[in-house]
This record gives sequence, structure tokens and C-alpha cells, in this order.
Amino acid sequence: MLDQKGYFYIIDAVLAVMLLLMVFLIVNAAISIPSPDYSYDSKDIRAAQDTMEMLSGKVNFTDQTFLGEISEILKSNENSKESIREVSKLCKDRFESFNIKNYKFTENNVLKGKVLASSGNYSRAGDVSVATRNYGDYSYSLSTWQ
Repeated sequence: MLDQKGYFYIIDAVLAVMLLLMVFLIVNAAISIPSPDYSYDSKDIRAAQDTMEMLSGKVNFTDQTFLGEISEILKSNENSKESIREVSKLCKDRFESFNIKNYKFTENNVLKGKVLASSGNYSRAGDVSVATRNYGDYSYSLSTWQ
């Protein structure tokens, strides 16, 4: 009778080890399944956000941001047509220096959606990346696409 109990304990132990081995292999297989690489898909999505960060960022505390500079030009000239033309030229030069080919830069609050600078055909744009930043009363939106 003692031999039969030992036999059952050995079978029980072997089954438990095999069960643990199967669980270990399943978990290992689930962990090692490669996840899809989203970096290619999201590269262009962040383009507008990254550009707006550069436009609104300061080098040090004495420098004025680009958005602050164009806001000051518009505000000091009371949003005149001349100030809008000057800001448009500054914006186009800045976006050219960033090597951005397809973009639309607008002011949405004070100028009520006035396009300050643009390049490319926005109506044919597929995936559009949009970023918005506020400076004082002005709200700027940048749209970029491929």
C-alpha cells in the first residue's frame, strides 16, 4: 500500500512540474511576441507639435519667443494689414528655415482664422498634424502634412 501512495505522489509531482513548464512556455511566448512598431506611423503626427514647441520656446530668459515676437508686432500695430504682411514674411522665413514644405499657420482668436503663412495644397492633405499655442490674446494654429 505504501508503494502505491508513493507512485501517486510521483505522478502528481510530475504533472505539477509539467503544468508549471507549460505555463512558463505560454507566458514566455506571449512576452516574446513582437509588438508593432508605431514609430513610423507617429513620426509625422508630432511634426506640428514639435515645430510649435520650437516657435514658443525660449533659449534663455532674456530672449523673446517667436510667437511673442509676432504677437508684439501685431498688437503694437493694432493688427494692421502692414503688420500682418510683416508677420507673414517672418513666418514664411521661419518655416523655410525649418525646411517644412506643407503647412498652414493661422491666428484663430483676434484675427478670426486669418492665414498668416501657408505652403502646399491643404485641400488635398491626407494626414494633417495640428498644434495650437496661445500667446496673450492671440491663438496660433499650425497644420502640417506630407
